[in-house]
Amino acid sequence: MVYIAFNANTLKELLKQILIFYMTSFVFGGAALALIHFIKPQEVQTKNGIYSGSYSLKVVFLGGIVGFFIIVIAFKTIKGKLTSKDIFYDIDIYINDEVITTKAMIDTGNMLKEPITNTPVIIVEHTLLYEIIPNKILNNIDDILLGDFSKIDDETREKYITKLKFIPYSSIGKANGMLLGIKADKLVIRNEQETKQIEKIILAIYNKSLTKRGEYRALLGINII
Repeated sequence: MVYIAFNANTLKELLKQILIFYMTSFVFGGAALALIHFIKPQEVQTKNGIYSGSYSLKVVFLGGIVGFFIIVIAFKTIKGKLTSKDIFYDIDIYINDEVITTKAMIDTGNMLKEPITNTPVIIVEHTLLYEIIPNKILNNIDDILLGDFSKIDDETREKYITKLKFIPYSSIGKANGMLLGIKADKLVIRNEQETKQIEKIILAIYNKSLTKRGEYRALLGINII
């Protein structure tokens, strides 16, 4: 049931989703049992720690509402405890046997995925990629998004045509945007506590600077971490 609903790409991701599913169920069930304990309807009896009998549907709905608010408050509390060490990561981007290292920031609003393969996407400044991606691609992003490859030579087009992806997105002020993405060989994410390697990743090329001072040059989605 969980696999059909969320279409996990890996066994680890599936197990994580199943765990969240059960935790959510336990919260809702626990809230409903707590209400039964305090309300103590006459139709419900306790025997050897097990509730038996019948109770009104309003208890079920109230339990669901209480459980919902418990989950919302818990997520807000966890999110509020994020420190700067948790927000910034060093990343290594591998393309065509070359590597670029930069600093990335966690963006909780970035849940981008490539729509066909469901591959996670990170946003990267285009100037960061000049060392490993041909200038003819990076200088003609708008034309490529319109399907115009006339400014790109045949050799470059043949080498990169299978790596290029179109990434749709929505943001404030732009309901139907499109970013040019390129498939990377792998991504390594590092901080003081751990190192994580991701084999399937797509770089969405951002044609401007993410910050004025250059504190970071890439955005990682919270789902990747």
